[in-house]
Amino acid sequence: MPSDGHDGADLILDALPDSVVASLEVRDRVRRRMSDPDAGLEFVLADVLRWPPGSTVRVAFLDGDTDLHARVVGATQQISEHCNLDLDFGVDPATGAHRRWSEEDTEYAAEIRVSFDRDGFFSLVGTDSTDRSIGSPNGDVGGRPGQRSLNLGGFTERLPDRWEGTVRHEFLHALAFHHAHQNLRGPCEAQFRWEDDPGYVATTDAEGRFVPDRSGLRPGIYTYLAGPPNSWPKAKVDHNLRTEDDPTTIVGPFDPESVMLYRFADFFYVSTPSPCAPTGDGLNLSDGDKRGLQLLYPGVAAEVAATARRADDALAALLPEGGVEVSVGDESPFEQRLIELLTARAAVA
Repeated sequence: MPSDGHDGADLILDALPDSVVASLEVRDRVRRRMSDPDAGLEFVLADVLRWPPGSTVRVAFLDGDTDLHARVVGATQQISEHCNLDLDFGVDPATGAHRRWSEEDTEYAAEIRVSFDRDGFFSLVGTDSTDRSIGSPNGDVGGRPGQRSLNLGGFTERLPDRWEGTVRHEFLHALAFHHAHQNLRGPCEAQFRWEDDPGYVATTDAEGRFVPDRSGLRPGIYTYLAGPPNSWPKAKVDHNLRTEDDPTTIVGPFDPESVMLYRFADFFYVSTPSPCAPTGDGLNLSDGDKRGLQLLYPGVAAEVAATARRADDALAALLPEGGVEVSVGDESPFEQRLIELLTARAAVA
């Protein structure tokens, strides 16, 4: 989510560290190869980013005090009310303290590991939070027990405007939601002003941000986000904003009211008002967000059983004794991780 304000002057977008993105891109290339219909896995790869329906997902905090933790928990209640999943914050009934994790952990204190000490807001998506192949072994963000998986930067100093929406946005990422503006069924790809106005002369303000030039010509998204506070190269803009037809992602209708849609300044769009611009309040889950939670984490026994059957079928296709063996290289951590996730889903009936 953007930080404070809507005028673009302090637009901070949520983004994972480059080392984490690089490992995700390698993993995703492997999964895309495996999504080929001939491999027999195309129908289930989208399942593995979500937690098993009906399961308990533990949450722990690295820093912050009990009052801040309670505020975050309160903001997530709107999510818990609409899915068959238990977000467990490990509250001690005697003290009111919440579960904590440490950078020295070698075993998982929690599946979602929250911090407040890194710049900006970000979260790994779904089960990537417990994927040891995600992120550098020496990094502080990734899928290992002692690494951050979700960050709400600056919350210990001051709660930003619209902070509840930011919490819900990042926790929906942690439950396997993607950004709404990257929905391949939506209008955002054609509605964003990627390039500068023709003839634009690069002009910055006192803070180094790119602004309209003397003729009123405007920077495009690539130029604007190359400046502070984001300082993104083109590849990072593409990864975080451009639409991608990803066969491993569950895609529903584009929802302009979703909390997963960025609230950009008007100059980001080709036209105003833009069909890509949010129409929700940016704080509360939309009806579409709630339907998405119910789709990902159904409460109906038959739908939960169907998820388990898909996992069984995928395991039969993946394992040599089950039929087709998907070759992704000897001792591949990606294949091992996929088997682990599918086995967990097959056990949920």
